[in-house]
Amino acid sequence: MARFDKLSDRVDLGEKTLEPTAGQTVGPFFAFGLDYAKKHEVVYPHSPGSVILGGTVYDGGGAPIPDAVIEIFGSTPEGTVPTARGAFRRDAHSFTGFGRAATTDEGRYEFWTLNPGPIDGKAPFFAVIVFARGLPDKLHTRIYLPEHEDLLAADPLLSSLEPEDRATLVATRLPDGSLQHDIRLQGEKETVFLAF
Repeated sequence: MARFDKLSDRVDLGEKTLEPTAGQTVGPFFAFGLDYAKKHEVVYPHSPGSVILGGTVYDGGGAPIPDAVIEIFGSTPEGTVPTARGAFRRDAHSFTGFGRAATTDEGRYEFWTLNPGPIDGKAPFFAVIVFARGLPDKLHTRIYLPEHEDLLAADPLLSSLEPEDRATLVATRLPDGSLQHDIRLQGEKETVFLAF
């Protein structure tokens, strides 16, 4: 049996370069490794300052997507980045800023969270990642709070967009204080996604 001392003994590395592995479509087995108790409860429901952030995820034809996964991360209301541990083991009092929600059969997602505050004087937003069948990779976007109009106007990303595209990134505050924000993967009113 041959013995190899280093990788170059096994493989001719020559001048060849390796190409990255192609992206793989997500799903359909989201529950395996992604599911855990209270994953959508970034804060304990109905605790002081808590709000619901929810909406519907739509495909390019305008149909709701029943098996997407949305992840959010947001700052504290004071504008600091949370450092508490326990994003995967909810303890009903630590704010980690991170949450994950699967969409319902009607394509709806929902989080219990806190309103993020401005970090370094910048417009507050939730960082969002979308996973869905048919996507070769995850999609990154943001959900901005509708308040702080001066900060929204000064935001580099928002100010670089046309008004109709800008609107795809700003949530609507409902009379009960909750936030409504739909995510459209393609088509009319397609959400602006960020390249990473």
